[in-house]
Amino acid sequence: MNMTKPVLLATLLASTSLAAHAETLRWARAGDALTLDPHAQNEGPTSALAHQIMEPLVMRDMTGAMVPALATDWGPSETDPTVWVFKLREGVTFHDGAEFDSEDVKFSLDRAMTPDSDYKELLASVVEVRAPDKYTIEIVTDGPNPIMPNNLTNMFIMDKGWAEANNAVKVQDYEGGEDTFAAKNANGTGAYKLVSREPDVKTVLAINEDYWGKDEFALDVTEIIYTPIQNAATRVAALLSGEVDFIQDVPVQDLDRVANADGLQVITAPQNRVIFLGMNQGDADLANDSVDGANPLADKRVRQAMNIAINRDAIKQVVMRGQSQPAGMISPPFVNGWTAEFDAVPATDIETGRQLMADAGYGDGFSIQLDCPNDRYINDEAICQAVTGMMAQIGITVNLDAKPKAQHFPLINTLETDFYMLGWGVPTYDSEYIFNFLVHTKGEKYGSWNGTRFSNADLDAKIEGLASETDLEKRDATIAEIWQVVQDEVLYLPIHHQVLNWGMADKVETIVAPDDAAHFKYFTLK
Repeated sequence: MNMTKPVLLATLLASTSLAAHAETLRWARAGDALTLDPHAQNEGPTSALAHQIMEPLVMRDMTGAMVPALATDWGPSETDPTVWVFKLREGVTFHDGAEFDSEDVKFSLDRAMTPDSDYKELLASVVEVRAPDKYTIEIVTDGPNPIMPNNLTNMFIMDKGWAEANNAVKVQDYEGGEDTFAAKNANGTGAYKLVSREPDVKTVLAINEDYWGKDEFALDVTEIIYTPIQNAATRVAALLSGEVDFIQDVPVQDLDRVANADGLQVITAPQNRVIFLGMNQGDADLANDSVDGANPLADKRVRQAMNIAINRDAIKQVVMRGQSQPAGMISPPFVNGWTAEFDAVPATDIETGRQLMADAGYGDGFSIQLDCPNDRYINDEAICQAVTGMMAQIGITVNLDAKPKAQHFPLINTLETDFYMLGWGVPTYDSEYIFNFLVHTKGEKYGSWNGTRFSNADLDAKIEGLASETDLEKRDATIAEIWQVVQDEVLYLPIHHQVLNWGMADKVETIVAPDDAAHFKYFTLK
């Protein structure tokens, strides 16, 4: 293809602009990515770092809209509705210079379906991934899947040759404590290359000069220095002093201080995430409570009592300084299947809660351990402390055990916690994502984050059927039926919809992404 003079001029101006704005962005947040293995942990900060280095076939931009990434076009096959066809971007190279093609996509999707992958639920309906030619991928499902592209926005593509050469074909067993080459190294197609990685200390990224999107994105940021700073006061001090330029989690108590500081700004938006508590209601006895030979959480009356003991408005006002939206369901309002009726917040009612406890045979109460992260969600440990006091009002003595997310999350995956905090975002914007991970019986392909031990075969069948139901009216009706069971069973204790507060130097221009993923290739710098 011959380039015209205007195109050459535009390219020259783009490269001149890039050079003029060459600048380092110093980025901090409470916790680090758990791993660089792109399929080992489906966790927000982990995906956020991966998005700088690696790319999926399709992605969500800073507004939440789905846009092309390594695929330029996609749709169901004209001859077979059970096949999704993706046309791949040509001329793309990995950071080491290797050519990107369909074999890399097939390898990556097959890898993401293996047992140690934390993304397998998103591909549970996939029967086969085919690479009929160099730039075409066919995903065959066990029925027409209307939302397959939605499931791929965080499904990162690895270089097959790099993985084979570095013994990284197998997904890292994160919960099992495995350390691998892919956990600390990466070779992607993204806008930024990995320069160095010190987990929980510092990660340095540099601009990919050969990035396919260099004429499509701002790319004002040419170096990223990412520093996890768990302590909230230290994190804010680093922003105020100019040590860092951008933090994703301004503590609510410091919002005014940061917003009013010279040279700084705070931008706020609702997040596609709900914070909630999970309960082991399936085991006959609990390991972390004071009741011998029985499971108090198995009694719905106890779960109901716990639900109405939580004063969500008090948490909003006192703990969150108004920066949260009390929730009645574990789906954000962004998501298909959310309704105001399901999300109605239960009234706090201590007297009824005590009566429910007595009716269940626990009038004298019991004690239980609550496992909570202290570096993942906004005021996570403080929320758990507030809940501890609220549970005491109905006779439940809560022993709080707060620890970093790297130690907290495996407790849920390996079923070693009976009562725990979790937050859930929904990158697909569809309830099926919630059901696949949090409601379906825990097994090989579903339920990896279902620490409740809840299991319902009829509900499982309905959840699995969502992937192949193309009648959207019927599909939505099934989603509502599943939510009704989740709500009736008090499967989880919703706390609130999280609100995002990004703090940054005035020179940084961006909007807040609803998934809390800062895609730095979109950022502009004054």
